[in-house]
Amino acid sequence: MRDRILRALEHSDADYAEVRVEREWRTRVAYQGRDLENLEASTELGGIVRCLVGGGWGIAVFNSLDELEARLEEARRIAELVSGRISEKVELAPVEPVQDEVRVSLQKDPRSVSLQEKQALLQAYNDLMLGTSDKIVSTRARYTDSFKEVTIASSQGTFIVEERPDVTLMLGAMAREGDGNVQLASESFGWAAGFEAVEGKQEKASIAAQRALDLLQAKPVTGGVYTAVLDHILAGVFIHEAFGHLCEADFISKNPTLQEVLKPGRKFGVDELNVVEEGYLPGLRGNFKYDDEGTPRTKTYLIRNGILQGFMHSRETAARMGAEPTGNARAISYRHEPIVRMRNTIIDQGTVPFDEMIEDIDHGIYACDAFGGQTELEQFTFSSGYAYEIVNGKVGEMLRDVVLTGNIFETLKNIDRIGNDLKIIGGSGGCGKGGQYPLPVTFGSPHVRIRNLTIGGRAA
Repeated sequence: MRDRILRALEHSDADYAEVRVEREWRTRVAYQGRDLENLEASTELGGIVRCLVGGGWGIAVFNSLDELEARLEEARRIAELVSGRISEKVELAPVEPVQDEVRVSLQKDPRSVSLQEKQALLQAYNDLMLGTSDKIVSTRARYTDSFKEVTIASSQGTFIVEERPDVTLMLGAMAREGDGNVQLASESFGWAAGFEAVEGKQEKASIAAQRALDLLQAKPVTGGVYTAVLDHILAGVFIHEAFGHLCEADFISKNPTLQEVLKPGRKFGVDELNVVEEGYLPGLRGNFKYDDEGTPRTKTYLIRNGILQGFMHSRETAARMGAEPTGNARAISYRHEPIVRMRNTIIDQGTVPFDEMIEDIDHGIYACDAFGGQTELEQFTFSSGYAYEIVNGKVGEMLRDVVLTGNIFETLKNIDRIGNDLKIIGGSGGCGKGGQYPLPVTFGSPHVRIRNLTIGGRAA
């Protein structure tokens, strides 16, 4: 395959040409209640070519290497046509060509595990949740795995072969009491690992079912303005969704209003606040050495010591904004061109133990897990999966229906305590943007404390 790709690139007359080929093995098992909803296994080979001519992109996809030269010529012709019809010409920031082969060593390669064994494991977790109580009226359980061999080559001399494993598990339970009290809880995981990562998770299945039951007895939160402590998951989702997307350079470079707000050097929080887009973290979901343009991943500070530092870039956005590529050009599959996407977006480690964080709170909220939300530029709304009262410096009764709302910039300034207990998490879902979903990512945070946070709930 290497010789065929290099030969095709040599014959291309484009200013720049790039080939990405993906060979993928994947399986999926899903239960809804006692019903086996999905049981499938598949393999696929496909690729995408991009050509740049006169500042215009041309793109074509293929499913056979026999089509490679024809698709490169097709993309070149499209690029030539596009270049005469656009006012803003594309340039690419320079990167050093890379020659590398990245292989993984898995304890239990999912490709060597039968679909029947995967189904049996998930059924056992699902049965455990259903058997917890007759109040557990339904469940959702899902297992997925994917193993990709990705080849990235360019006319500038890059040639990379990288293996990319991905395995996920989601265990969710629904509890009901009476006619109107229905509560949901779930545990969700994802790793760049083998099948061994999802084995031995019976305790997590029990936790999901028991939390759904506990939420039946939890009291609805009283809406108001609180000092709130966010756990690792909710704080991680918050920084990813409410702030991370704003710092993706393809978005900000085309938004003059946001550029005025997000000026590097502006103070955004306490000196202890560091928001990081981590580079390569082996074993964590979505973590691979190179992005889908073949650029090595680098650690990027979005906020450092409370001050905005910079943004996430592809080669194109880096050239447009006079920055360095950061290795953030990603695509969910060969059917899509790479766009600027997050990888591992975290609030970095602080110094405050959890007990110290809550000890001077007379009446606050400890909000845990994330159960959906939305953002609109700097405004956000997130629901926590569950929460607890903080009363006189102690964690108290469980709460439900906790919805956090606010302005991201004001909220960052109101973070006044950052914990010493950073956790980085890979869930079973993924990030969506530009029609590309779900892209594997990780997020994380220590516990963080936020003053004057608006919590929606039932009126007092």
